[in-house]
Amino acid sequence: MSSEPLYLEDTARRTFEATVESVAGDRVVLDRTCFYPTGGGQPHDTGRLRDGTGREWRVADVTKKGDILHTLDGDPPDPGTAVTGEIDWERRYAHMRYHTAQHLLSAVLLERYDAETTGNQLYDDHAHLDCAYERFERSDLDRIEARVNELVAEARAVRWYSLDREAAEASLDPARTRIHLLPDSITEVRIVEIGGADDDHPFDRTACAGTHVADTGAVGTMEVTGRRTQGSAEERIEFVLR
Repeated sequence: MSSEPLYLEDTARRTFEATVESVAGDRVVLDRTCFYPTGGGQPHDTGRLRDGTGREWRVADVTKKGDILHTLDGDPPDPGTAVTGEIDWERRYAHMRYHTAQHLLSAVLLERYDAETTGNQLYDDHAHLDCAYERFERSDLDRIEARVNELVAEARAVRWYSLDREAAEASLDPARTRIHLLPDSITEVRIVEIGGADDDHPFDRTACAGTHVADTGAVGTMEVTGRRTQGSAEERIEFVLR
């Protein structure tokens, strides 16, 4: 039985109750979890687990390899143990802000420069994005930054939902979703959508299993801190949130 990924539905949830399903060395599988595993450019959550006797374990790493594996800092609880999980909220919330900012940046790069995102990595205090473009000038970066901050100031709604894969492939921009890269076994896709000028035309829709804030206003001010060439016709944009 795989862990129920509670973070896919309620990204603002900080605590949860669960049962230890299995143990392998210092790693445990829970029947349900709010801990986000490393993936999609977003780092894993950290936090703690507690049982009914007051014992506590630090969650130092979370990975997804079939099951969601929580690496603990001591001898783990036995299978069947009921535990309470609590995520480090400051770290998670920073990841949510940066991940949402990355979606805005990717959409703006397509809108203004027809530049497809090829990779990204975010942290709790900075992030970078790689895209298919020959070279940005400082004036380009200033325009990109201004457009992203315009969208932030408008506090556009961010929502997420599941969509049948065939419907997603038929209705979404392949340059943003890259659904063709997903294994054929995935028949339902989680979509993250940023609202547009009206309900019928969202500003951005893309397949994503990450965690996000509820509206763009929570992102804060984005500052583009630099750029670098990543190879032939590929640029990296570095940014921070204030």
